[in-house]
Amino acid sequence: MKAHIFQHVPFEGPGSIGSWLKSQNAHITTTRFYRGEFPPDIDEIDLLIVMGGPMSVNDTDNYPWLELEKIFISAAINAGKAVLGICLGAQLIASATGAKVYKNPTTEIGWFPITGTNHITTFRFPETLTVFHWHGETFDFPTDATLLASSPDCQNQAFQLNGKKVVGLQFHLETTPESLQSIIQHCQDEIIDGPKIMSETEMKNQAPDHLQVINQQMADLLTFLTTS
Repeated sequence: MKAHIFQHVPFEGPGSIGSWLKSQNAHITTTRFYRGEFPPDIDEIDLLIVMGGPMSVNDTDNYPWLELEKIFISAAINAGKAVLGICLGAQLIASATGAKVYKNPTTEIGWFPITGTNHITTFRFPETLTVFHWHGETFDFPTDATLLASSPDCQNQAFQLNGKKVVGLQFHLETTPESLQSIIQHCQDEIIDGPKIMSETEMKNQAPDHLQVINQQMADLLTFLTTS
């Protein structure tokens, strides 16, 4: 398996995804857009993983490579590749398929539950799962997609494009102790008073209760995406 990662900032790496890929003896390559790198040929990959980042998909004036990235994502989808988008990555998939991305009424930072919606033909989340969030934007639901998970403060938490191994997650199943510390360190200014914004202490204290569960959920999702 040839897996390729789109990374937007140094402090949001693949987390537990990297460990899973190594366990599968995958060939792993990365485009680091913040270094000015360019994507590979689509024929050179089987699985595309689009990571998160603090920028918006609409920030194309400051990050012109976002347009190139959306074009590549669209081409990968049309080529039948497996694609997983996380947070910004999910928003990029939505934007690449024609959906609008905009500010969510509620910023979610911390450990909060999602509700899975069961569909026979798609990936299935548990009825309730507490996951790690760090986002202030959301997106219109992509055309020809199925909702996989939702929450009261963010309707579109996860989706799968119909008939395709393409999934977008607004939340972070790949979180590890190291990646949690990294995002807190680099995005400290976003931890302000808010109804769905946890303190640094709360996030770290709750992490041991959830990390193993969400990492296993990520492994299950990756298996789903890479199994014919």
